[in-house]
Amino acid sequence: MSFGGPQMGVPQQGGAAGGGNANNDFPVANPPTDGISSLCWSPTSNFLVATSWDCDVLCYEVTANGQAVPKASIKHEAPVLCSAWNADGTAVFSAGCDNMAKKWDLATNQPTQVAKHDAPIRHLAWIQEVGLLVTGGWDKTLRYWDTRQPSPALQVQLPERLYSLSVVHPLLVVGTAERHIQVFNLSNPQVAYKSIQSPLKYQTRCVAAFPGKQGYLVGSIEGRVAVNHVEDSLAAKNFTFKCHREQADIYAVNSIAFHPVHGTFVTTGADGVFNFWDKDSKQRLKQMNKCNAPIPCGAFNRDGTIFAYAVSYDWSKGGADPMAQSGQNNIFLHAVNDTEVKPRPATANRQTGGRR
Repeated sequence: MSFGGPQMGVPQQGGAAGGGNANNDFPVANPPTDGISSLCWSPTSNFLVATSWDCDVLCYEVTANGQAVPKASIKHEAPVLCSAWNADGTAVFSAGCDNMAKKWDLATNQPTQVAKHDAPIRHLAWIQEVGLLVTGGWDKTLRYWDTRQPSPALQVQLPERLYSLSVVHPLLVVGTAERHIQVFNLSNPQVAYKSIQSPLKYQTRCVAAFPGKQGYLVGSIEGRVAVNHVEDSLAAKNFTFKCHREQADIYAVNSIAFHPVHGTFVTTGADGVFNFWDKDSKQRLKQMNKCNAPIPCGAFNRDGTIFAYAVSYDWSKGGADPMAQSGQNNIFLHAVNDTEVKPRPATANRQTGGRR
């Protein structure tokens, strides 16, 4: 049964956050109790994993009627910043401020340490084509792991602390502090294929490799996204656009995710909004209603019928902000409508704005 089909249940109004569910989506029961740092879906079924600053890694099963049932959880010794599934959906990798990555075998419910850095691990990804886990950290290194071995198979020095990472084999894109972007061809992962300064003028928050592997998106703290191609021969197709802005207020682009079927993408922002975009026709496909807290992360399920997103304080203003004490941390499941994500022909009135 399709998640978005006519037999789907009725979402609850308002959600646990009391108005946080601005789009009348399906709230996830028993969400994390602190800031939500990542969401990721199983590649084989509708199991959703969430990580958070309360050191938890939580796994939910999403049923056909839109209900998310808590199934299991593990803890780290410090806040968890990132998560990823292996290719067959039997295990989850998670990492964060305890400087280690764990592999959580869901059949045995046992986590084991599989990676270690000298500072917090900010992002990781499982690369099925080479059977390795890649981790990137604030120790300015990128490390590749055969998870059966205690030492990395390869370690690559980065110019600065890693802030974001995205892989579509053989393309791997890294965004670091001081606006460095490094592009790797995984047939030769020891050295960067290309190193550039971000085309955006402010700090990089997220990167996302194109499904077609020709380029990548960069999101910054200044409410702007860059569409960049790897090869110089395609540079004429590069452009940037403004987003996640409200009059004079400018918000960070917290995450970017490509739709697995249509190749369009979604951005989530510190303004509490998520938007669907078509980079090829340079259009915004749909802007959703504004939630009452930032959206730090979001992810499509394997067939793109569900978009999960967190409505949770992103700590961008530190612990003094009233939102830090509110305890409003929620996950919502949006039943994706094809009209929101299908590509559209280019029009004269483009909605992306910004420089081209």
